Amino acid sequence: MSAKPKTNLTAAERRDLLAILEARFTKNEGRHKGIRWEDVLAKLEKAGAKLCSLHQMEETGGEPDVIGFDPETGAYLFVDCSPQSPKGRMSLCYDREGLESRKEHRPANSAMDLAAEMGVSLLTEDEYRRLQDLGDFDTKTSSWLKTPDDVRKLGGALFGDRRFGRTFIYHNGAQSYYSGRGFRTVLGI
Repeated sequence: MSAKPKTNLTAAERRDLLAILEARFTKNEGRHKGIRWEDVLAKLEKAGAKLCSLHQMEETGGEPDVIGFDPETGAYLFVDCSPQSPKGRMSLCYDREGLESRKEHRPANSAMDLAAEMGVSLLTEDEYRRLQDLGDFDTKTSSWLKTPDDVRKLGGALFGDRRFGRTFIYHNGAQSYYSGRGFRTVLGI
């Protein structure tokens, strides 16, 4: 379940990843209106280590796709667009502190630690709501969200899902984990 950080992709991995991303980009044009694949590809070709992070997003089941452009940074925003929370990132506590507070039945890792290993960030509540505006995600699963410090200091962590045609944001103890809860990420390239 733990991602194995890479610093370089082989030529075949790079070619395959770019082909997957282009096919997904073309198939889901509604996620990135006004953005051209040629412009995204130009950024990807210069992405360096971030391409490895994008590869990890794909390898763990995230199905990353472009959902926007950040004019402040000049980055295209890749987000996990798998219908359910990525399968390779399930059954995790929220963070290291939550993981270490468990007396028994510890999962293998935490969402925050695995995201850091991958070189990506968990979605914020606002980013998660924006993703849900683009489709129906997490209709059978839920995803940990980057939790504000004031909530985390009190022992809690946020997660979201989509039920009954609505997006819900909830809280849980950071030490909790469930087989149906993973995490979604964002990566600017």
